Amino acid sequence: KKKHYLLIDGYNVIHQSRELQELANMDLHGARGKLLDLVENYQGYHGDPTIVVFDAYQVKGNPGAVERHGQLYVVYTKEAQTADAYIERTTHELVRDNLVSVVTSDGAEQLIVAGQGAIRVTAQEFLSRLGV
Repeated sequence: KKKHYLLIDGYNVIHQSRELQELANMDLHGARGKLLDLVENYQGYHGDPTIVVFDAYQVKGNPGAVERHGQLYVVYTKEAQTADAYIERTTHELVRDNLVSVVTSDGAEQLIVAGQGAIRVTAQEFLSRLGV
């Protein structure tokens, strides 16, 4: 049986939620934390391996980082690497042997990952699954 992976463009989802966007305007770290809490609860219920990607490509000298919370992975891209580039590469690697859903409302990104065989989920659709 194939595993189902969920890849989430974290900032894209934050910017599509009025509540998370308002929080991000005051406290970006807090908005990320709130999103991760919501995703962690969702992931705990559904059990699918989940990767939340945050863009850090404009952060000078950032080496990137991966944190693990149970089956939830949080990726901060390295300098000069966009979340989109990370998601495209990871989708390409995973989709051969797994089902992959990508959460983003970026139209170009949706076309690219769909072309690789992934399932597209808009940020709004995912937020409604989270109850936000």
